[in-house]
Amino acid sequence: MFNLTSSTMKMNVQSVNFNADQKLVDFIQKKLDKLENHFDNVIYADVYLKVQNTSEKENKVTEILLSIPGDEIICKKRSRRFEVGVDECISSLDRQLQKRKKKFSAQVA
Repeated sequence: MFNLTSSTMKMNVQSVNFNADQKLVDFIQKKLDKLENHFDNVIYADVYLKVQNTSEKENKVTEILLSIPGDEIICKKRSRRFEVGVDECISSLDRQLQKRKKKFSAQVA
């Protein structure tokens, strides 16, 4: 398990059934840092990486939980490679954060 802290967001990475290398953890950190450019109130990110013991080629499960003030946002993807799963989750989370930001801005205005 890795615990990393960027400028404001804490990141926990847990890998199940394998050991995540530093290159993968750095990749995840870089992608999560991009989310902070859009939404700077992310408190922490829990990243779960799991290799499922199946005969399917898409046996890598990536799950990212973001904690934001008053709520949590989660995304789970299955893919052939963790990098692809992380990219897909980050895209989904980015869209969700932008929707929340617009909704919050509309309520404040």
